[in-house]
Amino acid sequence: MEKILIIEDDFALRSILEKFLQKKNFEVYATEKGKQGIELLSVHPIKYVLLDLRLPDSNGIDILQQIKKAYPQIVVIMMTFYDDVRSAVAAIKSGAKDYLTKPINPEELLSLLKSPVQEKKDQETKSENFVKGKNTQFKSVLEHAALVGPTMLSVLITGESGTGKEELAKYIHSKSDRKQAAFVAVDCGSISEELFPSEFFGHVKGAFTGAVTDKAGLLETANGGTLFLDELGNLTYENQIKLLRVLQEKKVKRVGANKEITLNVRLLAATNEEIISSVQKEKFREDLYHRLNEFKIHIPALRERAEDLHELVKHFISKSNQEFNKNVKGISLEVERILAAYSFPGNIRELKNIIRRAVLLTRGEMIESDALPAEIMHQNAERINTIDLKLLQEQQEKESIIKALKQTGNNKSEAARLLNIDRKTLYNKLKIYHLE
Repeated sequence: MEKILIIEDDFALRSILEKFLQKKNFEVYATEKGKQGIELLSVHPIKYVLLDLRLPDSNGIDILQQIKKAYPQIVVIMMTFYDDVRSAVAAIKSGAKDYLTKPINPEELLSLLKSPVQEKKDQETKSENFVKGKNTQFKSVLEHAALVGPTMLSVLITGESGTGKEELAKYIHSKSDRKQAAFVAVDCGSISEELFPSEFFGHVKGAFTGAVTDKAGLLETANGGTLFLDELGNLTYENQIKLLRVLQEKKVKRVGANKEITLNVRLLAATNEEIISSVQKEKFREDLYHRLNEFKIHIPALRERAEDLHELVKHFISKSNQEFNKNVKGISLEVERILAAYSFPGNIRELKNIIRRAVLLTRGEMIESDALPAEIMHQNAERINTIDLKLLQEQQEKESIIKALKQTGNNKSEAARLLNIDRKTLYNKLKIYHLE
């Protein structure tokens, strides 16, 4: 896990960046003062620093120079308002890798924190580790994704928040003939009306106040590859018009430029709301909707994939063991029962966070209920009066099988005799309860 330090006195921005980077698997340190930041660098092996130009106790340039003198290997990215862009350019001459103007675009920040080689490696790893599961609905999702992957059809991915829409988009990209090219993801809700032209189309030096260098837009960056529009429903109506025009003409012109750039971009989009209702209410352009919805894939919620829970838990335990250098083997029967009864409003993202936290807290080989978040235990307590008798019976049956196998040294024929069932029935039960 890469370590990153945020030195920013704006509490709101610091908190937003901290949460965003934690979700992207960075280990984040944060402070509002430059001197405290220097002290943190002396204690922790930090790789990246996000540094504000204006700090309450020091000048950002001075802090940058101190960092580069003592720790030349650290990558420093400056943050500033448009009024300070000239100072940011001066900071680059002092050793900063780049600068970002406020408000910060999270995806632009992420692109600066990952080299192209690492980005490609991450995409390949994620597509290889995609948990396919046993759920019929989800199997159909992956079959459709693999089928549409090699085509140029635009795909609209729908599903609740946390179901893995971006991961599916990357899976589709990995199945295409442009998988070696860029996969560029953008959160449509994070780009304001004013920044949209510059972010999507790019700009040339001098195009507006603060445009001190040429900048490629998202469409140009994704040229030859795939552009993923996340939270599509958050695009304003005016920005929908601008985007549609470019997609229809298949050409883009940077703000302030005369030269047009021919586009060859595969479009994938996602939304966690039923966008057709926005179309009917004329809040979303129907022509853009049909342009992006040449092929639609809906991802089921985790509560609809009960048979995949076991495999997903194993997957996240394995990933968390690698992350935290632990050796957790699995979950207890009680935890299995609690997770099976939980509704997971945050879907797979929530399950991942639950397991990461539990693995970190677990000292032994099995995750016990005391490592689960309080809200899960609270919901489970509320269901005690309406307990599923079938679930209870299955739990007792599973415990009896485990006990019989231990008593017989894993001799299945002898275990079946002790349980008063035939060997075929035992093998079926072992498969059902994942005890093979």
